[in-house]
Amino acid sequence: MRGVTIAALTGFTFLRFPDQLAFRELISEDRAAAVEVVNTAARWYREFLPPEELHDPEMDEAAWDAERRRMTWWGAFMGHTLVGVMGSEPVGEVALLRHAYVLPRYQRQGVASALREYIEERLVGVCRVIVGTYAANYKARGMLEKGGYLLSADSQEVLRTYYDIPEDRLRTSVTYEKALND
Repeated sequence: MRGVTIAALTGFTFLRFPDQLAFRELISEDRAAAVEVVNTAARWYREFLPPEELHDPEMDEAAWDAERRRMTWWGAFMGHTLVGVMGSEPVGEVALLRHAYVLPRYQRQGVASALREYIEERLVGVCRVIVGTYAANYKARGMLEKGGYLLSADSQEVLRTYYDIPEDRLRTSVTYEKALND
């Protein structure tokens, strides 16, 4: 009963894994929903980024398509509703996890962690996973640390080596790494 009361007061949906979430690779027909998840979730950046570093929208459909050519988009679904997205991009012996976004209503409930684990289980031929995020993004950092990721010794070097991001984002970002066991 208490969970129902809290849910009613906050508007959050409490998930009971694994029955309520399904995961799959996203296809071009998922584009509009995926971009909506990215842009809705990215609004939280306003809490910690200076106005000159905000991008609104964070991503448009053309950018999603461009990213799709270089990486695989994955989605977390509640029923038929896309609630979270994340991409995986192989780069040599490492995989980059990119563009991790969860709709605000489903955040802080394990959706991103479950999707990340689902993707990690499907990575082949890589020995390490790298994730970049804003240094001030405590939500992402907490999820990564709980998932066994360690802060890179030199995040800027990792970002310069594996990512193609604007200089303003590079200066305000960190990377996390996790070794995979084959």
